[in-house]
Amino acid sequence: MFDSVSLAASRGSARSAADVLVLGVFKGASLDDKSKPLAGDAGAGAIKRGEATGELGAIAEAFPSGRGAPSRIIIVGLGEKSSLSAGSFRAIAAGVGRRLAVTKDASVRVEFAGPIAAAKLDAGACGSAFGEGLGLLAWTCDHFRGSATPKKDRTRLKVSTTHAPFADGLARGLALAESANVTRTLSQTPPNIATPAWMASEARKMARKVGLSCEVMQGDRLEKERFTGLINVGKASENAPCMIRLEYAPRGAAREKPVVLVGKTMTYDSGGLSLKINNGMKGMKRDKDGGCAVFGAMHAIATVIKPKHRVVALLACAENSISDEAYRPDDVITFRNGVSVEVTNTDAEGRLVLADALCWACEKENPSAVIDLATLTGGVVVALGSVYAGMWCDDDRLRQRVERAAESSGELVWRLPHHQKYRDMMKSPIADIVNSAPVREAHPIQGAAFLSYFVENGIPWCHLDIAGTHATERDAGPFIAGPTGFGARLLAELLDQ
Repeated sequence: MFDSVSLAASRGSARSAADVLVLGVFKGASLDDKSKPLAGDAGAGAIKRGEATGELGAIAEAFPSGRGAPSRIIIVGLGEKSSLSAGSFRAIAAGVGRRLAVTKDASVRVEFAGPIAAAKLDAGACGSAFGEGLGLLAWTCDHFRGSATPKKDRTRLKVSTTHAPFADGLARGLALAESANVTRTLSQTPPNIATPAWMASEARKMARKVGLSCEVMQGDRLEKERFTGLINVGKASENAPCMIRLEYAPRGAAREKPVVLVGKTMTYDSGGLSLKINNGMKGMKRDKDGGCAVFGAMHAIATVIKPKHRVVALLACAENSISDEAYRPDDVITFRNGVSVEVTNTDAEGRLVLADALCWACEKENPSAVIDLATLTGGVVVALGSVYAGMWCDDDRLRQRVERAAESSGELVWRLPHHQKYRDMMKSPIADIVNSAPVREAHPIQGAAFLSYFVENGIPWCHLDIAGTHATERDAGPFIAGPTGFGARLLAELLDQ
């Protein structure tokens, strides 16, 4: 797509020079009064052609002549006026951006003030969504390609607008997309590079760059802190496990309770001795995507959101491998909060490392809330597909905050139930609980029920299972096939409330 997207002028003048002018039109309508003089005769003619349907993201083009005129006018469909929302501008940006990637124009001026006012929308929110759409579309991860692949020329795109509130949002959206793209690049990095130690190194680099503190707990420290899940899951691999702790601490907030973000960061998952079958290991480099999302969220928190309260991130990093040191089905392990777990399936390992992080969060961080993200179960994909992430949260206030953040970010969540009967499903005949119940029902809920044993009563907690949303198999909207960075923008919006 693009090499990068930048904001050429946050408040350009009406005479701002750009290769392309972008205007919007509603389905079944003509150009609004603010857009008509900008479009001129060429633009007025363009919306009469068959391709100018006004459908969301549909493109019609005009080629004006005259001194100072842009070389191209893109008129993008906004859909029905009654259906237009701020979030629609991600799809609008995707339609525009994909066309600009083909034409290789280097600068674009976008003017949507008239339609935004007509739809009575917040211009800043619309600008943020548009910036996110362009920024997400610009992501690439070509640095693993070698000499056998020709290098593609990529355009550096500059964006301007004369609509000041939209411009402010645009800058915010581009910055949020950059953080989400950090998440996507981590996800894309192969497991022979992205080991737990490499993730720790990247966390240290990012922390130095954006002003976070970073601590890596590994080796004997894991034993000292009784990180039983990390120790057992990671002990079969020569790539040793670790717990990464990042903290954002603004001045004057040292005594405040932090929000704690927890990410499952399995840098590779073979299934352990309960070996994955039928090529089931392909793509398991993405079993770290919960932690990658938390990593990207901390980047956004430090560079874009800058909340006035503390935020702590815990990335539980391990590689689930196979050797004579591997943990086994039938093993019983006891966690730092005293809960004992009978291992029934070594491929249900993510919940074991998350248990360590949840125990630590509750005991050591004195949190105001805990939110964990994990590619935890295939069952959530069966239940919700790739549209929604599964959400478990019984705290009304926290749940509402997460749902608002999901609406703002376009990273949607759907609430699934907690119930004591699901917790009872996890009971073990020899230990307290099993890590995977011997029944095929309610698999995603089993995962949440297991994790609930490691969260202290009274602490607001939300579990997000992103197994269906963290990657896509096809190009659509602002995404190409590959990782989506799901969760980074959602968490950033959550912390911006």
